[in-house]
Amino acid sequence: MSASTFRVAQPVSGVRSGESDGTTPVCVFVPRFPSLTTTVPKELVHRASVCEVMLTDWARVDDEHYTLAAQWPRGHSFFMNVDGCHDPLIAAETIRQAGILLAHAEFGVPLGHHFLVSDLSVHVDPEHLRVERTPATLELQVTCSEVKRRGGSLLGFRISVEIRREGRLAATGGGSLTCITPRVYQRLRAGRLREDGMPQVIQLTAPEAPQVVGRTSPTDVVLSPIGEANRWQLRVDTRHPVLFDHMVDHVPGMVLMEAARQAATATLGRTAVPSDIVSEFTRYVELDAPCLVRAQRLPASGGKESVLVTAHQGDEPVFRCTVRLPAGG
Repeated sequence: MSASTFRVAQPVSGVRSGESDGTTPVCVFVPRFPSLTTTVPKELVHRASVCEVMLTDWARVDDEHYTLAAQWPRGHSFFMNVDGCHDPLIAAETIRQAGILLAHAEFGVPLGHHFLVSDLSVHVDPEHLRVERTPATLELQVTCSEVKRRGGSLLGFRISVEIRREGRLAATGGGSLTCITPRVYQRLRAGRLREDGMPQVIQLTAPEAPQVVGRTSPTDVVLSPIGEANRWQLRVDTRHPVLFDHMVDHVPGMVLMEAARQAATATLGRTAVPSDIVSEFTRYVELDAPCLVRAQRLPASGGKESVLVTAHQGDEPVFRCTVRLPAGG
């Protein structure tokens, strides 16, 4: 399977079935334009904008294995190219979308259910992340394990993903998802919304200087300086069109992973393509309270430099992430 397939049969009205009464048109499903490419439905990956959907197709191999297709653009408004390579966080986002897609499309989780991601990791080979003259066409080999069910309903599972580009392994990663019904989620998150249904949001803080955190625009900076070395306040801009593709009642995990990448860049004093980003999400990060981010440089090993990034809200740890980059001068 490649990203140039179009697997969704489309309804065509006015076509008569062999079992019709000969006078009444019936609707049947027939393949149309089988050589065209499309994204998967945005609802299946919890995105509001079609532009933010990375996946283009999927197919079941067996109960545990699935093949997915994806495409990365040569340029993206937020996932910026670094040193001529695709952003490793676009690989993390692709893995996140893969888990949600399979939960809905293959494991029967209804739309409207929520997912709790407790960990998400990605390892990339920069050599195969080079931006070429055309968008990157990708094949994902996904293994689902630790599948938990109750009464036929999916409770959660873990995915392991290999992302290949022209047959070469460009990235690996994975994470775990827990499925939450709307009723349970409403009870879990009771009191987080105002009477108008919108969440309370902390006042937007001033960004760190973009060049310090490896960004070109202050709009994309998710850290605010607090006057202490290697410490920041998480900058929450719910108007950001990618990080807040749609309104949610907590800080999305991808915002926290971006904060870790930016904190690592500031701590090391240079911009480079991270080879590994390993994240754990321990609590929801609320939108209406300060979240403090701390970076700690770890001893270098194996030709890699590592930075441990942690986040606390109040007195509670909410997030931790290790970012590894090739050692530099």
